[in-house]
Amino acid sequence: MTIHIVLVEPEIPPNTGNIARSCAATGSKLHLVKPLGFSIDDKTLKRAGLDYWQFVDLEVHESLDEFLQKYKNMPMYLATTKGDRKYTDVAYEENAMLLFGKETAGLPLTLIDKYRNRTIRIPMSRDTRLRSLNLSNSANIVLFEALRQQNFPNLD
Repeated sequence: MTIHIVLVEPEIPPNTGNIARSCAATGSKLHLVKPLGFSIDDKTLKRAGLDYWQFVDLEVHESLDEFLQKYKNMPMYLATTKGDRKYTDVAYEENAMLLFGKETAGLPLTLIDKYRNRTIRIPMSRDTRLRSLNLSNSANIVLFEALRQQNFPNLD
């Protein structure tokens, strides 16, 4: 069983590096969907991932359309502040794909509308000054819930 973290057009290298580190530590697969806001060779990205990059199962996609076509038969969950269900109200299937949008805009609204029944959210304060959680924190929250539900497969 593998959980897949999918970052759609990530912009901030340290967030991607931190998520890569979590993927390496949990045996989860990381997907990066272009365009990226940085080079994969970026020093900041590598520094954030420290020495974990060699252990990351990474796949880079040229576009969201390419990714969606390749994985159209996989269970997908779209993390968005506009999600209909709490991330804990979902039973994550084997090989679940957890999609997260770019830091400044989230996932495209057309994608959210298309997969409305697959949207999830992390409960937060209604205080409008708190727009959303950090991308790497959000990815880890949802990742570890999916892993918990699967009884942390292959993890000690």
